[in-house]
Amino acid sequence: MIHKGLDTGFKLDQLWHSLRGDGERSKRPALASLATILVDAGTSHAVIGGLALQIHHEEPRTSLDIEIAVTRIDDLPRDRLTAGGFAFVGRFEHSENWKSSDGIPIQFTDDQALHSALTRPIAVELDGVTIRVLAKPDLLREKLRAGSDPARRRSKRMQDLADVQALIESEPTLADALTPEQRAMLDRLV
Repeated sequence: MIHKGLDTGFKLDQLWHSLRGDGERSKRPALASLATILVDAGTSHAVIGGLALQIHHEEPRTSLDIEIAVTRIDDLPRDRLTAGGFAFVGRFEHSENWKSSDGIPIQFTDDQALHSALTRPIAVELDGVTIRVLAKPDLLREKLRAGSDPARRRSKRMQDLADVQALIESEPTLADALTPEQRAMLDRLV
């Protein structure tokens, strides 16, 4: 059985692509293939960003890309990714971008701030594959950090902060996972 949030996100993907005249594709096959490759290679990882939010929040949400946190970019199983139909796009300071065979953007990040969160992901099943996803408290902290980063586009920061607020509204005890400094930051930003 597919996770309800993922299923809704995949249906939104199909609608998005259909409206653009791209057929009715979704991130589902790319995500399942990617997870299989990473698990088989023993790569420590977790889904972050919009896909993680789909799993942790009931309101419908989708994202155009797949974001994955890894311990080290240099440990990516590049040969396996290439053999699996993924293509390298470019490398940046803390990230590496790829595309699936059907054009889904994939971003791997080895941001050190996420390393401890990689030790406690949750598992979600998709088509017989285990998808490792950032745990909800870790997602909350990461969204807050991203939402307060002045280097990010304002619209992206606002979306991250809206995601933080939505997570807390749906589960108020999540605010307990924040430090006093993080709570003050959220109060100032929101």
